[in-house]
Amino acid sequence: MKSVVFVAPFFAETTLRFVSAVSRVEGARTTLISQDAPETLPPALRARLHGAVRVANGLDPDVLATAVRGIQSAAGTRVDRLLGTLEELQVPLGHVRDRLGIAGMGAEVAENFRDKARMKRILRANGLPCAQHALARSVDEASAFVDSVGYPVIVKPQAGSGSRGTHRLGSDEDLAGCLRSMPPTPGRPLMLEEFVIGEEHSFDSIAIEGRPVWFSINDYQPAALEVVREPWIQWSVVLPREVDDPRYDAIRKVAGDALRALGMDTGMSHMEWFRRPDGSVAISEVGARPPGARFVHLISWAHDFDLFRAWADVVVHNRFEPRPRPYAAGAAYLRGQGRGRVARVLGFDEILAELGPIVVESRPPRVGQQPSGTYEGEGFVIVRHPDTETVRRAVAKIVSTVRVELE
Repeated sequence: MKSVVFVAPFFAETTLRFVSAVSRVEGARTTLISQDAPETLPPALRARLHGAVRVANGLDPDVLATAVRGIQSAAGTRVDRLLGTLEELQVPLGHVRDRLGIAGMGAEVAENFRDKARMKRILRANGLPCAQHALARSVDEASAFVDSVGYPVIVKPQAGSGSRGTHRLGSDEDLAGCLRSMPPTPGRPLMLEEFVIGEEHSFDSIAIEGRPVWFSINDYQPAALEVVREPWIQWSVVLPREVDDPRYDAIRKVAGDALRALGMDTGMSHMEWFRRPDGSVAISEVGARPPGARFVHLISWAHDFDLFRAWADVVVHNRFEPRPRPYAAGAAYLRGQGRGRVARVLGFDEILAELGPIVVESRPPRVGQQPSGTYEGEGFVIVRHPDTETVRRAVAKIVSTVRVELE
């Protein structure tokens, strides 16, 4: 029986799906560490847990190490797996694994995925395609980089995810404003990157002991940063059935090498990349954790299986059985227009009735709901169909029909 500890600082919906999946793995008993009260867990999930420990800070490696030591002492056995799915949790988990001798990704490798400048240095040193970048520690260094690559450029946090804190600068005025609001220093440098023109995609994959065993590709419509910049845009993502399409050849050739260079061992990773108009690719960034934005749901629908459960089997027992992909799937993210809270949702029921059985999952925005402020919006609709073009047309229809008004 393996002893598994899952760290979930907060009981977010998707996080609990992963916790639930791990709690169902045969041959393992799961203890949960969280800042949230165990009493607020769904009763069925709480009953499957071996235990739950509440801590003051679920992202502090010192706090987590103390909690894990307590779990080991109470059980009289070592912890075999220390898990968590949040991006910002991966380095703290690595530190705890290093201190306590727990198998899995250590802090040094976790930093390869978390520190975006370090990530790109490793990729470029291994001859792998990525955008030109610089870690600017002063205004002069930032200006020098912009002079060398020209506008537009991207400014992003050194450690970030989901396009949060990422900005596109298109002029000297934009750069000056950015440097005033976020002045770079040696202790708080700015990550600058050339703006890559092209289609944005993801490459989500599973590796076991450093060997890639499965992958999936998503098409973003439009690029995530464009959605962040333009609050009127409702984002959509299509997971095509044809992952062997020749237009994905270039990323398939380099993705495995990129993951090996960064040190991916066992688990799921999320890579964002661009396909330029000439067909060449540029890797944007890579996370050593499952994707967000309901991508795990999308992949599950396309493969007609539960990827949450499959991921749990990978990280606990190092085993995975690839499945065929009988469907394409797509998600339309419903985003509020205007300011304030959700006041009206127009066209939602009509589009569900029009699309009928190809809609497999949906959540309408709620009147009175506070907007999320992200490209995921306030609700979603997921569709699937054996024909990819049918899915593309469906998500386009959804984002052009459904309107979420704020006031």
